[in-house]
Amino acid sequence: MRWFKTKEEKELDALLVKVDNNMSNNYKDAAQGNYKDFLKRYAELDSQGKLSAKVKAYYEPVIADYAARLSKFTHKDQPTKWGDWEKK
Repeated sequence: MRWFKTKEEKELDALLVKVDNNMSNNYKDAAQGNYKDFLKRYAELDSQGKLSAKVKAYYEPVIADYAARLSKFTHKDQPTKWGDWEKK
């Protein structure tokens, strides 16, 4: 847990909260969209030099974790008929 956060860190954390909320409610498209928004904003802040090395070191494993969790979190893999659930 980080105690003293910059406004940029608070903004990034708020975007991750949106991802978590949508994942917990099984809103797959929204979670994927929020994650893309997070990555875009992270890249913008990084290119502007607003993220310290310590902050980047914190977010690197977080980004890897979300990428792994969201890789199969799509409607494409969802069964479409009742019989399809039993086959998996």
